[in-house]
Amino acid sequence: MTRLFHISDIHFGLEDRRALDWVAQCIAREKPDAVAITGDLTMRARHREFAAACKWILALDVPVTVEVGNHDLPYFNLVERFTNPYRRFRAIEAMLEREIDLPGVAIVPLKTTARAQLRLNWSKGNVGTAALRHTLAAIDALPLGTRAIVTCHHPLVEAGTRGKALTRGGNRALAALASRNVLAVLSGHVHDAFDLIHPTSNGPVRMIGAGTISKRVRSTPPSFNELTLENGQITVRVRNLEHVSSRDMMIDDVPEDAMPPRAQGEPVAPIGAVPEIDPPVY
Repeated sequence: MTRLFHISDIHFGLEDRRALDWVAQCIAREKPDAVAITGDLTMRARHREFAAACKWILALDVPVTVEVGNHDLPYFNLVERFTNPYRRFRAIEAMLEREIDLPGVAIVPLKTTARAQLRLNWSKGNVGTAALRHTLAAIDALPLGTRAIVTCHHPLVEAGTRGKALTRGGNRALAALASRNVLAVLSGHVHDAFDLIHPTSNGPVRMIGAGTISKRVRSTPPSFNELTLENGQITVRVRNLEHVSSRDMMIDDVPEDAMPPRAQGEPVAPIGAVPEIDPPVY
């Protein structure tokens, strides 16, 4: 059995210190095999925010992988954003482990950020041809029998959450990943947890999203995902900072479309504080 903690959207600069301490205590006490952080380490990609993120991550004392989020690209320095947008992120990435040895599983990154896009909102997701090719090549190079868990910042398609990813090239990427028999795609960005199976022309792909541990909460409290991998299956448990159960954030079973029942006219709520999610295995 392998346990992986999936964290996203820490947003140093607008971090929630109580949530950070809680997550660090959970990691210190439970010692997961690895921690995967799916982007937005910072709020505005300031040097001091990256320094704070680096200090916190290195203190966890477990193997950690990080992926870049849209908030991790230079926000104020447009010259750097266009000429060397990932320089600040690479500085912290270099201090962490890119290759983590997990039994039968490999964590493979997929970049969904862009320095600029042909639309006004550059914070939304974009899977470029080169980025997808790089990820597929990494998956194809894995040892025989090793399954891939793909980590990216933006959900590749919409997940029914209040926040939107609007990822360009996401459907194409999911279809390509389905052809590689990917175990799951982990992401963040929308600040609420979700777990769903998305159909593609090459078969279904499981998408798992983590909430935020920053002050920028949306529909649910600060949270992270605990993933248990056993016998080729993933069980997901959403761990919330708030210890008082809320029926508005809990469902007993994941319905076929991975959305909880709702009253007529009520806005769709994401999967937030689910004690344990065990969707069908494909």
